[in-house]
Amino acid sequence: MFERLSGLKEQYEELRRRMEEPETYSDPKLYARCEREARELQPLVEAYRAWERVEEDIASAQELLDDPEMRALAQEELRTARAEQERLEQEIRILLLPKDPNDEKNVIMEIRGGVGGEEGMLFAADLFRMYSMYAERRGWKLDIANISETELGGIKEISIVIEGQGAWSRLKFEAGGHRVQRVPITESGGRIHTSAATVAVLPEVEDVDFKLDMNDLRIDTYRSSGAGGQHVNKTESAIRITYLPTGLVVECQDERSQYKNKDRAMQILRAKLYEQKQAKQAAALAAERKSQIGSGDRSERVRTYNFPQNRVTDHRLEGDSKNFNLSAVIDGDLDPLIDALVTADQARKLKEQTG
Repeated sequence: MFERLSGLKEQYEELRRRMEEPETYSDPKLYARCEREARELQPLVEAYRAWERVEEDIASAQELLDDPEMRALAQEELRTARAEQERLEQEIRILLLPKDPNDEKNVIMEIRGGVGGEEGMLFAADLFRMYSMYAERRGWKLDIANISETELGGIKEISIVIEGQGAWSRLKFEAGGHRVQRVPITESGGRIHTSAATVAVLPEVEDVDFKLDMNDLRIDTYRSSGAGGQHVNKTESAIRITYLPTGLVVECQDERSQYKNKDRAMQILRAKLYEQKQAKQAAALAAERKSQIGSGDRSERVRTYNFPQNRVTDHRLEGDSKNFNLSAVIDGDLDPLIDALVTADQARKLKEQTG
């Protein structure tokens, strides 16, 4: 492991040197690539350098063990240094885990109301609000591509695009069934109901990742409409794209510009088709996609939002670490929950790596 770390440190230092060279500085694309690669290596190199400093501290303390007057101090320094060395080694092992190639990509998220009728759709609207507030906290840009609403303000389905550094690395854990337990506004008897919504999360795909044959597409225009059939505008700016080989349909109507709607619809279609292609290449990925969407049933869940107890429970976590304050989470404070999921995912990968 440490031989590999030494090589990565040399690679990082070489990248930093190249960034200072005139030929690199004058080439924006080359400079950006070097900067990106150096940025990816930096946390690992900094941890390794800290480990090297601790290794020197251990060697210095060991030299003092033979001095009777310094032995007690040296032993204390050794205990502290070895504990820090162990912590750094664990951090380095995590940083060396294979990276998800999509981690720095933007996200296409789809939210749909599941079982529970209007209450399931109102919950889908709550989830959209939660992710909107989280995106704002993280400094990400969120755009609605397509939305189908109910008269009461619920959401039948919505497609959104979230752009920002690390969007996929954080939001990929949101995929799956989300269950809610509360008294619906439509409930006159005060009884608690259980409803559900589903969340699918896809990485945004660039042209270089997946090419589309335009002959396989049928593109239709229509008038954008909101809840209750009210026209948003009187021009045919909304776009519907049908992928003819499979019949997959993508709609985009949020932008007033037909060209912007077409670009956004193509973006979503490309992501969906790329994901399907990947699923065919790996049965495991196909199973993951199926688990993301599910049927919207109450039992297919990754998380439960219990309003009477003001508690959110993530069923992929264990012990006390799986429960979170609902008021905070529903207002977009998702970082503690997602941090716990990231840590659990890292622990699982470390266990698989060590056998």
